[in-house]
Amino acid sequence: MESFDRKKHWEQVYEGKSPLEVSWFQAEPSQSLRLIQDTGIAKADHIVDVGGGASVLVDRLQGHGYENLAVLDISSGAIEHARRRLGEAAQKIEWHEADITAFDPPHSFALWHDRAVFHFLTQQSDRAKYVEVMKRAVPTSGHIILATFSIGGPEKCSGLDIVQYNAPKLLKVLGDEFKIVEEVSEVHMTPGNKEQNFSYFRLVRL
Repeated sequence: MESFDRKKHWEQVYEGKSPLEVSWFQAEPSQSLRLIQDTGIAKADHIVDVGGGASVLVDRLQGHGYENLAVLDISSGAIEHARRRLGEAAQKIEWHEADITAFDPPHSFALWHDRAVFHFLTQQSDRAKYVEVMKRAVPTSGHIILATFSIGGPEKCSGLDIVQYNAPKLLKVLGDEFKIVEEVSEVHMTPGNKEQNFSYFRLVRL
């Protein structure tokens, strides 16, 4: 049986659709912005948006004065969409084209944000690799914001199976080095006017 090629799948998604058409598109990532601001990190601290691709979160963070921003995505097409949109401002962003399970962080990040990737990792081995990368990237007292499909939410996205999470299930995967300090539910309306139930978890690394 042929193994699933994650990169090929996501490159095809962004070849076939505008970022404005994908189901997870948010015109205003207000929940993420609020949670990031609630951490109290400094404007000069390093932030990485995992699976950020064509998301406008990095634009909004720049607009709020955050200076050291990184975007990681498996799709070169998604990154190119964002770079074109940002224009000259893209030169101030650290761009990483990589599969998160194989990412080698070039330095530590005060905050790790992911609204796009974690719930697609259906294999335990991939989840374990993700957590190990996150531990290398985020130091003690660092912040993590993970948004996932919630229990009772979608069972598939972009034609792929996903994993739904609540707080106990998430902590079981992440381990006892992480503590949830805030949990928020959100009903996301897709560009096709369908509801998707998300849960946002703000954590700290102990």
